[in-house]
Amino acid sequence: MSTISPDSGPQKWTIDSSHSSIDFSVKHMGVFTVRGSLGAVTGAAETDGSTITSASLSIDIAGITTGNEQRDAHLKSADFLDVEKFPAMEFKSNSVEKISDAEYSLTGDLTIVGKTAPITIKVEIVPPVKDPWGNTRSGVTGAGKLLRSTYGITYNATLETGHFLIGDEISFTFDIQATAG
Repeated sequence: MSTISPDSGPQKWTIDSSHSSIDFSVKHMGVFTVRGSLGAVTGAAETDGSTITSASLSIDIAGITTGNEQRDAHLKSADFLDVEKFPAMEFKSNSVEKISDAEYSLTGDLTIVGKTAPITIKVEIVPPVKDPWGNTRSGVTGAGKLLRSTYGITYNATLETGHFLIGDEISFTFDIQATAG
């Protein structure tokens, strides 16, 4: 693949679900870290030249996996993500701040289990390339944190050590690839 110059005008991008992922981690019993992945990511973004102007994502949370079927089933239940009622979480950007040629701060609304709250995430743009089939591809990588209690996900238990069974803070990382057009 070769690097190409970004188009000087507005460009629409479609997320390539097969080359995109969102992973998360949370403290368990105050000591251990549980890691997992969310399901397919779909959505779109727009750029103007090399600047991101908007982004919207839908993340299949019914596809959550932590490597433990029993835990995955519990996470999908009404105690946590209630995937029967809310099979996806949604992000829609409201503002974009360019930090450098490759770094941006996206602020938007994140909706989980029907509750919406603002979130700001830092992203790094992967410069556009032409793939072997003639498609223009680009993407973003990044990381962030959120509190699950912000979205009303409060299932927990206090252990005799004083730690909570499940931490409130969720850390996440993502790699999202998109094609132009």
